Amino acid sequence: MIKYKTAEEIEIMREAAQIVSRTLGKIAEAIAPGVTPLELDAIAESYIRSQNAIPGFLGLYDFPNTLCISINEQVVHGYPTNQPIVDGDIVSVDCGAIFEGYYGDHAYTFAVGNVAPETMKLLQVTKECLEIGIAQTVVGNRIGDIGYYIQQHAEKHGYGVVRELVGHGLGKTMHEEPQVPNFGRRGRGKKIQEGLTIAIEPMINMGTERVKYLDDNWTIVTADGKPSAHFEHNVAVVNGRPDVLSTFKFVEEALAKKPNVQ
Repeated sequence: MIKYKTAEEIEIMREAAQIVSRTLGKIAEAIAPGVTPLELDAIAESYIRSQNAIPGFLGLYDFPNTLCISINEQVVHGYPTNQPIVDGDIVSVDCGAIFEGYYGDHAYTFAVGNVAPETMKLLQVTKECLEIGIAQTVVGNRIGDIGYYIQQHAEKHGYGVVRELVGHGLGKTMHEEPQVPNFGRRGRGKKIQEGLTIAIEPMINMGTERVKYLDDNWTIVTADGKPSAHFEHNVAVVNGRPDVLSTFKFVEEALAKKPNVQ
């Protein structure tokens, strides 16, 4: 059952999402070649707690960290390690926070150092997919419209759209109804209604859409070893239109000061 939110609930969720956005801004300030994912994880946990919030991923489904950090061919759910980030990596950082009982859930893929041009194109197209999906989140459309237009844009560029992993409803729990696939058919799925709150998160692969789990039972990687990109926003339907609760503003401000990260 979809749990539609009141205006008051949406404002709490906006603050939860903004806490995550600011946390990703802190990650943007710190990320660089030689920095370890565990160092970034510690920064995120400290900042979230300083905002009177709780790390949303830590302990969720027994996940051991505050951030999911997925590098290069890792699609999502990579857990932070002591292996330093190196020049040329792309690093997906997915973060959650709980504020006054509601979740924010938000992700950005960073390009660290000298990233190949074809990989930079993948990141740009994936971000465009996110924007396209958000634009479809209007009263009168259906959930399938979001995935259809994301899929069309990604596949137009020859990329694979992950099938096993989808966006989702968001609220007092991390994963609510409805599921929000990044593929599908127009006119299918639940009708989009006022008060809907969802996480839209294209996961787009340079090659095949197929994925597999690593032996840690968390990290999901592309089946062909090619890079994958992941961007995510939290969106509410307000006055019939998409209201993006999260923002990349803090990330972009930090990156503008760092010529070696995008």
